[in-house]
Amino acid sequence: PGRLIPDVTESGLTGRGGAAFPVGRKLAAVAAAGRSPVAVANGAESEPLSAKDKTLLRYSPHLVLDGLQLAAEAVGARRAVLYLHADFSLPDQLTSLIAERRAGGLDRADVEVVAAPPRFLSGQETAAVNVINGGPALPTFTPPRTFERGVGGQPTLVQNVETLAQLALIARYGAAWFRAVGTADEPGSMLCTIRQADGSSAVAEAALGTPLRDLLGFSGQVQAVLAGGYHGAWLPAGQAERLALSNAALRPAGASAGAGVLAALPAGSCGL
Repeated sequence: PGRLIPDVTESGLTGRGGAAFPVGRKLAAVAAAGRSPVAVANGAESEPLSAKDKTLLRYSPHLVLDGLQLAAEAVGARRAVLYLHADFSLPDQLTSLIAERRAGGLDRADVEVVAAPPRFLSGQETAAVNVINGGPALPTFTPPRTFERGVGGQPTLVQNVETLAQLALIARYGAAWFRAVGTADEPGSMLCTIRQADGSSAVAEAALGTPLRDLLGFSGQVQAVLAGGYHGAWLPAGQAERLALSNAALRPAGASAGAGVLAALPAGSCGL
């Protein structure tokens, strides 16, 4: 317990669920709280345009499960929860994989799969804890904080599934490897859901600091770009084309990297 936390802190990894909170600080807070903590992998991707978490869980599930086990070990948790929406048969697939890992003696923490209700707010951290505790998918905004008292009244670590996949890679390759891409202040890469003006879409991995023009096709057919999803902002195409995929670049324009949503609005279409 605790051995991975200095490496994660040195890497500069931040949460990939949208809030971009330093992961090392979150791990350290839960580890310091003690009292049989719980680790939660949050895959309840409720952002309407986002598909990165579902794609990651579909094609690299073991990377997420590795990260969940490593995070659990780092904070001293023996119980872990995978929380996700019941779409695309993912819960059945992942329950089967978890059983295979358990039978092979690969995992120290027991993992339970919990289904999230089909609501936008169900992916919010405290709402996720409420659901796991048997309550409604409603957030709470008053103390105690999740890292102090969450699932079952225990200190709880809640991390987005992409964050845990990145953590697993840091555990394997180290902090310097992670910092080899991105910017000094926002190191590493992130998964982006990219929706072009012609209606095509894809999930791509991009280094933070990548120009948006390298990810989206800008032409006379694009009038604006939604950067960051519901928690971001619409940017005029001419402005977005000069910006990069980083909070430092997007926040002055009122947007954010968020959960990596980049959506081009075709000319003649309404943003709503």
